[in-house]
Parts: sequence; C-alpha cells; structure tokens
Amino acid sequence: MTTVEARRVQTTPRRVRRGVPTGVLAAGVFLLTAALRLVNVGRSADVFVDELIYRQLGVSAAQGGFPRTSEGLFFLHPPGYFYVEAGWGKLIGISPDIVTGVYQARLVNVFLGAVTAVLVLLLVSRAGSRTAGVVAALLFALDPYIIRQNDRVMLDTQTVLFVLAGYLVLLTPAREPLPGRRHLRAAAAGLLFGLALLTKDHSALISVLPLLLALILGWGPPRRLLLTTLGAAVVPYGVYVGLVCLYGHAAPFWYDKSHGAARLIGIVQESGFHAAGTPSLTSRLVDQVTTFASTYALLLLGPVALVILLRRKDPVLRMLALFHLCAGLTLAFALAKGTLEEQALYLLIVPTVVVLGAALGVEMERFRQLDGRRVLRNVLLVSLVGFLTATVTFSGISYARVHTGRDDGYARLRDYMDKHVPVGSAVIAADGGASGGVSSWALRDKYVMGDWVTPAARTRAYARYLVVPWKVIDQGYGTMDAGTARRLAADGHLVFAFHGRSYGTLALYKLPLPDKEYLRFRAQAHGLRTGADHGP
Repeated sequence: MTTVEARRVQTTPRRVRRGVPTGVLAAGVFLLTAALRLVNVGRSADVFVDELIYRQLGVSAAQGGFPRTSEGLFFLHPPGYFYVEAGWGKLIGISPDIVTGVYQARLVNVFLGAVTAVLVLLLVSRAGSRTAGVVAALLFALDPYIIRQNDRVMLDTQTVLFVLAGYLVLLTPAREPLPGRRHLRAAAAGLLFGLALLTKDHSALISVLPLLLALILGWGPPRRLLLTTLGAAVVPYGVYVGLVCLYGHAAPFWYDKSHGAARLIGIVQESGFHAAGTPSLTSRLVDQVTTFASTYALLLLGPVALVILLRRKDPVLRMLALFHLCAGLTLAFALAKGTLEEQALYLLIVPTVVVLGAALGVEMERFRQLDGRRVLRNVLLVSLVGFLTATVTFSGISYARVHTGRDDGYARLRDYMDKHVPVGSAVIAADGGASGGVSSWALRDKYVMGDWVTPAARTRAYARYLVVPWKVIDQGYGTMDAGTARRLAADGHLVFAFHGRSYGTLALYKLPLPDKEYLRFRAQAHGLRTGADHGP
C-alpha cells in the first residue's frame, strides 16, 4: 500500500451505525402491545366479579363524590382507578348494560398496559442496554398472564404503571445527570408513587418499601433524594384521607381499611387459595400450566437475575433489585400466610420482566468486554435466542387458543334472560345470593337475586330460576355447596347452558312453580294475601 493510499484509508471517515430512534421503538412497542390486547377483548374472557363491582364504581365516580356501589360507599381500595374509568366513560360513553359496560371499560387497561410496555422499554434501557430494553418490552407484550390482567377491569395495571413511571423518573438522573433538577425529579417520582398508592394501597410494598430499604442500606440514589421522594409519595394519599375525614366518612373508611388489612395479612380468609374449601395453589398451577407455562419460566429465572444485579454496585441496578426483591417477599408472605389471589402475581411478574431485562444488559456488556470468549458469547446468544423463540412460540399458541375462542357466557345468559325471563323475577344465584357472587352482580340490575334454598324460602320469594356457574361451585368458591346446587337443579329443567373457560358450564334452570295450596296455607298463616296467581 502506498503512502497516499494509507492516508486515504486513515482520513476516510468510518460509517457510524445508527440505531432505531427510541421514539420509534416506543411507538412500535405501544402499538404491538395494544393490538394484542384489543383482539376480542370482550368475548375472549368472561366477566370477573371484581370487574362488575369496579364498573359500578366507575359509573358512580362519574356522577361525583366518593365512589359507591349499590351497597354504599366503597373504601376498600382508593379511588384513583375509578376516576380514570369515569373519565374514560365521559370520553367514549359507557353502555347502561352491565356486561357491555365492562367490555368497554376493559379498553382503559388495554391502553394503560401498552403504556406500561413502553415504560419497561425505557426503564431497562436506562439500566444499561437498549437491546435488553426491547427484549424486556417484548416479553411484557407477549406474556399470556400479563395480557390477561391487562384485558380485565382490575386495579393492578394502573398501579404498576405508576410504580414503573416513578422508578423511571427517579433513576434517570443516575444515568443522565441534570444539575439543579435532581430534587425536582425526586419529588415528581414521589408523586407518581403516590398515585400508585391512590390506586391500590399495598403498592407501598413495591414502591415505598424498596425506597426505605435503599435508604437504610445506602443503595440507590443519594439519601436526600430518597427522602424527597418518600415525602412526596405520601402527599396524594394524605389529601385523599383528609377529604374523607372532612366529609365525615372517617368511620366507614376505617372499617373498610382495617378489614382490608386483616385480609391482606391473612387474619381473614374470605377469598383466594387459603380460603376454606377452595382448591390448592398447586392444583391451580397445574391446571393452568398449558396457558401460563412461559410466565412460570420467567418467574423461575427472576431469582437468577436478582443475584446478577445485587452483585453489581451500580445504584440503578441495585434499586431495581430491591424493587423485585420486595415484590417477591410480598408474594412469598401471601403464599405462606396472607390472602393469595391470582391477580397478586401481576405485582411480581412485571418486576421480574424488568430485572430480567436489566440482568440481560449486564451479561451482554460483560461478555462484550471479554477477549477470547467468542464461543461463550455464541453459547449465550444461542441460549437467549432459543429461550425467546420458545417463549414467543408458546405465548403465541396460548394467545391464539384464548383469543380466537369465545368465553362470554354471562353476556349470552343476559341475552337469553332478556327474551325469556320477566324483569323483576326472583333468581337464585348458587355462587352468592344477594351479593358476593358474579351471578348476582351480573344480573342484579334486572332481577331480584338471592340464595333461597329451602322450599319455604323459595315459596316466599317466588323464586322460579336458578343460575349455576358449575366450575365455581365445584371448586368451593360459591356460598352454596355442590350437593345443594345439584338437588335444586334436579328439581327444575335446564333452559340455558354455555360451556366456557372461566366458569365451566354456566347454566340456568327453571324451577317448578310453588304449590298453590302450600302458598295459600302460608298466606293464611301469616295473614297475607297469596301471590300465587300474581307471580312474575
């Protein structure tokens, strides 16, 4: 090579490879996540009892004041989500039909879930690797359990969104110092954590508790910033409690909160896997392994990622490790002692996805810096690609099975009853009479719901119909035992049945008319006019 050629080689500028702009990646993640959740968002999953209650609370919040149900003021959970739901209803309108209204309200969490995927991308990218951020966001977008939670009218999606936003704002200065604005950012992060508390109280276990541990251990951001964040976090909830007391609702507020705390720590076991007569967690996990196997795999890898992050002295990585550690300890306590419900897993799986992404970034950087380890790097790459391929494939199969089928039994039941059961009829709900069960909440706007079991009680109520979600009854979640439900069903004849994933066979039975002579006898005994000829 001549001297002139050598100079040309030296002076020729190297072409710099420019990655895809972060804004474009974020938009793509948002659209993919939203699209996956929008497919059959209504009919692919039957209504859950909490959805029916929260839909009513959203309607109430839109009317002003503190949210309430037909049973009175509701203070078991803070009102943050219900006001967001109310705003959504004002924007698009909510159908007066209960089930259709739930389907429309599900769109709120669809878009909140899409925003959460973007936050996962940004947070993991801030932790050190944009490639790992994309991987973590895709795991979030495709995970079948996460999709199920984002497709329901539940509090957890909004709660975790605010928690992730708080961590993103708090930890960004550690990567991109902005002199003079760090305290402002810390306060903003605290307000975001406060909004999470205003959505679900025990989000403090994955927001405030990690901050307290970081303060004690000297990990994460400087202590003065942590103190600023903690101080700001209590402001939104403090304002809420102050308003509750100002309007004279301190007594019902305290009752609901104390009862909720008793449920959380396991003193009261009204629901979940520890409740009497319900299936064990093991049987439930085995039953759902064909749907959520990829979720289980991610959870099993979480502790490995936690060890990787804790070994680094980086404040961002250690803060994320505390985030995951507190989520794991919280679920472990619920598993051992507290009330354990399926939706609680969302508060662990999202931190798991975040720490897996952060740990992946750490390992990618470590092997990139090692010389002579090409084979090891290739093994890591092949393992990663293989795991992601298996996860995406399984998630795709699970997704197709769930979202191409129909699981809208209560919508169909309401359609049938609109045509064949007079409004105001007394209906026995095997899974929970006047309150509590999904049947009661799904039908109470048109029918008188109860749990009349004895012939005398059925006669007094003139109850001619029985609704039974058989999967709920057989698993012990209903107020009526399976034997009683079968005896009642045997007295009548089946007029409607739908076989779905959520409730097994959802059945409506028409019971025989009460004996007129018996009605007349009862009426005369109590000095009442018989209503045998005037029943619904």
